[in-house]
Amino acid sequence: MTPPSPGYVGRFAPSPTGPLHAGSLLAALGSWLHARKHGGHWWVRVEDLDPPREPPGAAEAQLASLARLGLHPDGPVLWQSRRHAAYAEALAQLLAEGHAFRCGCSRADLAATGGIHRRCVAPLPADASAGSVRLRVDDRVIGFHDAVHGRIVQHLGRTVGDVVLRRADGFWAYQLACVVDDAFQGVTDVVRGADLLDSTPRQIALQQALGLPTPRYLHLPLRRDAAGRKLSKSEGAAAIDGQPPLELLRAAWVALGQDPGHWPGGASPEAALAAAVPAFDPARIPPDPAAGAPLPGPGDAAGSPPRGCDGGHSLDRPDRG
Repeated sequence: MTPPSPGYVGRFAPSPTGPLHAGSLLAALGSWLHARKHGGHWWVRVEDLDPPREPPGAAEAQLASLARLGLHPDGPVLWQSRRHAAYAEALAQLLAEGHAFRCGCSRADLAATGGIHRRCVAPLPADASAGSVRLRVDDRVIGFHDAVHGRIVQHLGRTVGDVVLRRADGFWAYQLACVVDDAFQGVTDVVRGADLLDSTPRQIALQQALGLPTPRYLHLPLRRDAAGRKLSKSEGAAAIDGQPPLELLRAAWVALGQDPGHWPGGASPEAALAAAVPAFDPARIPPDPAAGAPLPGPGDAAGSPPRGCDGGHSLDRPDRG
């Protein structure tokens, strides 16, 4: 892959567990517009590290949907299923430096603590390759500035515990692969759905342990159904295949808080997107209503109180245990 030039580098990183739906299109369009507004690169990364949950052909169908919508990456697609050696190298570094440890605890073993791991309560398997590997979490509060939601803070020890890096079934956990590949691709700005807000402090802790840079973050509001539930493949969200591309893009534009009167339309998705970039205003992106309540304490630079992550969002990623 051609290394990105200095400046802004963004990405869209879907998991191929089903077809693209309106929620994933919102994340794709939001990240694409933000990158183009800043004159940056935009990569696509396929996070295909959970084969049991990935229907055959789903990744290729997602890429075809992006192309049909005019959302073309600036270079080759990165497939995480081809990056096992990079994750193994990062894990070996963390183990060697004492930032990670092997663990034999199952989800049932941690039921009494709500799944939060602070110490091992089960013996290690005799087989050194068995069990999970976890990031050792201390008692720090990790905070970051989100471009939409403001100051976000999380006490990892209390709300998350020691973070899984390699799952007990042998698959790589989302957090490790995401951090390693964001650094590999030179990502400077992560624009993604607000369901991953609570993952960001753990990723920052992992970046710090690996000596990797921390990108800027912007978390987009989620598309929700009539009952207020997040649209997701696991909840049977309708695929966008077969729907008119220009109508889909306009609906996502409006969901990003943009003025409907400024959607330019066009003869093709590519033409409409190119014309939309000058009118895109990141300051109009609304926060997600379920992103977390403000916490008491000192505010951020703008004077607003920090928001807390309770660790209860990223439930589509089976990274615990």
